[in-house]
Amino acid sequence: MTHVRFFGAKYTLAALFVALAAACSSSDPAATFEEDISGDEPYTTETAPSAPDDRGGAGGGRDPYGVGGAGGADEGKGDGSSPGTEGSSGGDGSGGGEAPKPGGGDAPGSGKPGSGKPGSGKPGSGKPGSDKPGSDKPGSDKPGSEKPKPGGGDDGKPEPLPDVPMPFRGVNLAGAEFGTAIPGKEGVDYRWPTGSHVDYYMSKGMNTFRIGFKWERMQPTAKGAFTESYFAKLDAVVKHATSKGAKVILNPHNFARYYDEPVGSSKVPEDVFADFWRRLAERYASNRHVMFNLVNEPHTMPTEQWVRAANAAIAAIRAAGADNLIHVPGNAWTGAHSWTSNWYGTSNAVAMLDIKDPKDNFLYEVHQYLDKDSSGSGEDCVSETIGSERIASFVAWLRKHGKKGFVGEFAGARNERCYRAVEDMLKAMMNASDVLVGWLWWAGGPGWGEYKFTLEPKDGKDRPQMGILRPFLFDPSAMPTL
Repeated sequence: MTHVRFFGAKYTLAALFVALAAACSSSDPAATFEEDISGDEPYTTETAPSAPDDRGGAGGGRDPYGVGGAGGADEGKGDGSSPGTEGSSGGDGSGGGEAPKPGGGDAPGSGKPGSGKPGSGKPGSGKPGSDKPGSDKPGSDKPGSEKPKPGGGDDGKPEPLPDVPMPFRGVNLAGAEFGTAIPGKEGVDYRWPTGSHVDYYMSKGMNTFRIGFKWERMQPTAKGAFTESYFAKLDAVVKHATSKGAKVILNPHNFARYYDEPVGSSKVPEDVFADFWRRLAERYASNRHVMFNLVNEPHTMPTEQWVRAANAAIAAIRAAGADNLIHVPGNAWTGAHSWTSNWYGTSNAVAMLDIKDPKDNFLYEVHQYLDKDSSGSGEDCVSETIGSERIASFVAWLRKHGKKGFVGEFAGARNERCYRAVEDMLKAMMNASDVLVGWLWWAGGPGWGEYKFTLEPKDGKDRPQMGILRPFLFDPSAMPTL
């Protein structure tokens, strides 16, 4: 999420998520988004069980396991806290301490000073149940192995973006980036989302999933080998989702940090970041359903430093033979609202024009929350039109420069004003489908408990926010072929 998510209190998982909701019919995605879709009290829901929600600082915490971190500008602070009690979520039996992501965004579990996010909290554990995706073998290719031509085309060129308005619509599946412990213990410090989470969201009309993980767990030593057991869990989720035709976005949820040091610094040179992406790209170069999100929410660094590091990673990805679509975030927690601002140094609107991709197959990724500081830590949305207002300058920038963008995180809490604000932002994004190609809700996956943004069903019933999203999703029975 945009910036600031820290919380220093302990959380207890107060509720168990029972069966996944049955797939409901979806409205026509081609419908006019200017219509009133509110209906008769569609957003009512039962009172949430009493669960502690004392998150420290402005960031509130997106980590169900209560890991805190020091924040940057306009951020709260909090020391982490221990995981809550176990529970089950998403019908997969993997629960987790309940610690919603306050800070509005996903905070990977780095939870270290300057990371700007609440620990790394995202739910998830367990492997997706399904097998390899037909011909696209997602993670099976390891460095050095023989792979088909990347990008899905016989000529080796990247495939063009799908000819569908807003082709990518989905949710962040969090969990594997939670917690600060390295390597940490699965089921205690972090959890992986599973195939049942993917299946539930696809039954609602979602086709794109951003899966967060922690760089230090994947690659404990700079330029070293991957931890194969950790990678296998990621690969299992990827294979399950892509075998069903869904798109997966791989996201090292590290805020452009490695062991708390910013990429592009003397302690984490650009070639260290590039090495990580070369290794990951080699494994997914043959799977056209996989996209690469360079990192979650870079912050508190010169924007030019981030651009150099991003370009090094992009060059390494392409040198590995991977033509996959790349999502490039900006500095300052990649907020859409601050894209043209310069309080953090050179604005993204200026510096990010220097992103270089030999294949010209990348998007600019932004996050946007609707509370007073755009952090996602607050329960209240500023107004019913704050979403459209905050993304307007970014959309204008994309149009001016002929670029494409993607909203990788957005959300609103469970109250009437936020429901209207979310609806307004959805309409604005759909009406900007000439330059925006996708959006993802924050967040889903196991372990969220009563976190204000969770989309995980409760007692077999959809969360109220799902009712707002549904008219903007695809018809589950006629998902577009991408």
